[in-house]
Amino acid sequence: MMGPSHALSGAAVWLTGSLALEHFADYEQSTLALAVGTAVCAGGALFPDLDLSGKVTRNQGGATVARTFGVFSLFVAEVIEKVSLGVYYATKLSRDPKRNNGHRTLTHTIPFTVLVGWGTTALCTAYGKWAVVGILFFMIGLALRGLFDRWAERAGWVIVTLASAAGAWYTFANLPGDRGYPMIGLAMGVGCFVHIIGDMVTKAGVPILWPIPIKRRMWTPIGLPNSIALRAGGKTEIVVVRSVLTVVSVLAAIGLVAPSVLERFTTDV
Repeated sequence: MMGPSHALSGAAVWLTGSLALEHFADYEQSTLALAVGTAVCAGGALFPDLDLSGKVTRNQGGATVARTFGVFSLFVAEVIEKVSLGVYYATKLSRDPKRNNGHRTLTHTIPFTVLVGWGTTALCTAYGKWAVVGILFFMIGLALRGLFDRWAERAGWVIVTLASAAGAWYTFANLPGDRGYPMIGLAMGVGCFVHIIGDMVTKAGVPILWPIPIKRRMWTPIGLPNSIALRAGGKTEIVVVRSVLTVVSVLAAIGLVAPSVLERFTTDV
C-alpha cells in the first residue's frame, strides 16, 4: 500500500475510534487533543516504511516518507533499514531467503508495534511536553507527507520541516505539561498496526507472526491470496480505498466536532 493510503487509514481509524469512545464510553477529547492524536496516528501509519532507505547524500530513492526531512530522515531510514536487516539475519531459519535490504521485516511486526507504542508512552511520561513536541514534530511531518503528498513534493522538505515545527510548537504552547500523554503512545502503536494491516492486503504480505517459526521459516509473509490481494499503487487502492477512507475520516470528524461547535453556537446565542 502506498504512503497516502497508509496515512489516510491511520487518520480514519483514529477518528472513528475516538467517535466510538465518545458515544459508548463518554470519553471526550478537546479539539486540539483530537487533532494531535489524528496526526500522530497518521504519521505512525507511515513510520514502518522508514525501513526503506535510498541514496542518503543525494536525497534520492527510498520510500517517499523517508525523504520527509531530506537527508536527515533518509539517514534515519538507512539506520532503521540496516538494523532491520541485521535482526533478519540474526533470527532467520534455513528456509528464509537471502535479502539485501531490511524492508518489510522488523518494522512490520507486532513486537515492533508494541515497542513503539510503549516507548512513546514512556518518553512522554518521563519528559512530558519536551518529548511530546519532539514526537509531534516528526509525526506531523510524516502525516503531511502522506496526507498531502502532492503538496509536500512540490513544497519540498524545507517547507514540510517548517510546517512540522510550527505545528509542534503550537501544541507545546497549548497542551498542559503535567501529564504523561498516554494517548500519544497509543496513537503511535495503532498507526504502526494499521500500516501492517494495510500491507497485509497487498500481494507481498508482511511477517506479522515473527518471531513464531513456521515450517523452518521465521519471516513468513502473511497476506491475502494473490487472486484477491490489492496491487500497491493500483486503481483499486487509489480510487476506491482512498475514497472510502476519506469519506470515513470526514464523517467521523464531523461527528466529533459538530456537536461541540453547535453547543458553542447555541450558548453564544
